[in-house]
Amino acid sequence: MRVLVVEDEPLMAEAIRDGLRLEAIAADLALDGDTAQELLSINTYDIAVLDRDIPGPSGDEIARGIVASGRRMPILMLTAADRLDDKVSGFELGADDYLTKPFALRELVLRLRALDRRRAHLRPPVREIAGLRLDPFRREVYRDGRYVALTRKQFAVLEVLVAADGGVVSAEELLERAWDENADPFTNAVRITVSALRKRLGEPWLIGTVPGVGYRITTGADGG
Repeated sequence: MRVLVVEDEPLMAEAIRDGLRLEAIAADLALDGDTAQELLSINTYDIAVLDRDIPGPSGDEIARGIVASGRRMPILMLTAADRLDDKVSGFELGADDYLTKPFALRELVLRLRALDRRRAHLRPPVREIAGLRLDPFRREVYRDGRYVALTRKQFAVLEVLVAADGGVVSAEELLERAWDENADPFTNAVRITVSALRKRLGEPWLIGTVPGVGYRITTGADGG
């Protein structure tokens, strides 16, 4: 999952980003409305977390833009305004959820995952391919009925590969979907993570390498 966090308080924004990363949720930061609009124009996000009171275009304006664009992107309003009227106006703008400050990071994570499940309501909550069973809500993976313990990053990478349903996913796309905008495009992180993930899943290899293209879930033994 990749989210855009729009929050004008740098320390809070960084704390949210770092906390989400620990939960294998890639998060990009925008400290003002102009930056938020720029990031939305060049990146694909699963969810937007918007502080309403920010410099430049307000969180409300950002929300209106998301809704008007026709994107099926859930919006979570993050604000200190906790009056009922404030919440009502936020929902009327198109917000899908509302979290008032101060809040516990754990609650934010749970709400983001709940929004992600709703966003993906047209696809089965549990994915199965080539004897692999991935439950995104429980964060569990089984291969042929055997539980496989994965790190958060390994799970995030596997989730992207499984969602491709056998299609090839480039290293660049994995870096974009499982990491965030600060990831070094020249890093070996993807290769190292895929290699470790392949070993965790065991033989015969389930993750195949398509030379010069990327990776895919395969039923053969051509993991490479």
